[in-house]
Amino acid sequence: MVIKNILFDLDGTIINPKKGILNSIKYSLNQLNLPIPSDKELEKFIGPPLIDSYAKHFNLSPEEATKAVNFYRDFYAEKGVHQNVLYNKLKEILIYLSNKKYRLFVATSKPTIFAKEIITHYNLNSLFIDVVGANLDNTRKDKTDIIDFTLKSHNLKSNESVMIGDTIYDIIGAKNNNLISIGVTYGFGSRLELEREKANYIINDIQELANYF
Repeated sequence: MVIKNILFDLDGTIINPKKGILNSIKYSLNQLNLPIPSDKELEKFIGPPLIDSYAKHFNLSPEEATKAVNFYRDFYAEKGVHQNVLYNKLKEILIYLSNKKYRLFVATSKPTIFAKEIITHYNLNSLFIDVVGANLDNTRKDKTDIIDFTLKSHNLKSNESVMIGDTIYDIIGAKNNNLISIGVTYGFGSRLELEREKANYIINDIQELANYF
């Protein structure tokens, strides 16, 4: 088996999005007059589809969760999208992989429009074949669907592709599409969760990620 295609999650894998995401959540909760949990609790929003997280953590109806997501996106589009940090040496790793002729993709639950803006901001466009995310109408929000869309859009073979991400959603999405999964522990998931979900490989830091390839 020869790996040709590498799909990367964005939040917690390429960038640390914590500040922008948490500030956007806090803004949305203020608009809805809901209590604001600790930052540690709000970190659980990083990874899963937003609308699902609002419904789960605040017991919101589908209509209320949609309203919360809209408030979130209002803030995120103006400020939050700029409040993230590219992980140290990540760009160098992407250049290294691109030079080795791997085809690189972003597969994220973040809306495509925001994901592309972030990739552009960090001048990573030339390194990725495509950036695939969720739709703003909350369709194609599940990582399984996002990976499936990426594979079909570019005629990628599952047995020639890997998915790299920091949460169980990346691992589940990879398994559901028959991809090799690589979990990274420097993001917002935990090693225990990645082990429980049976990630094929678990990587501890960015240099180790380069060494894998």
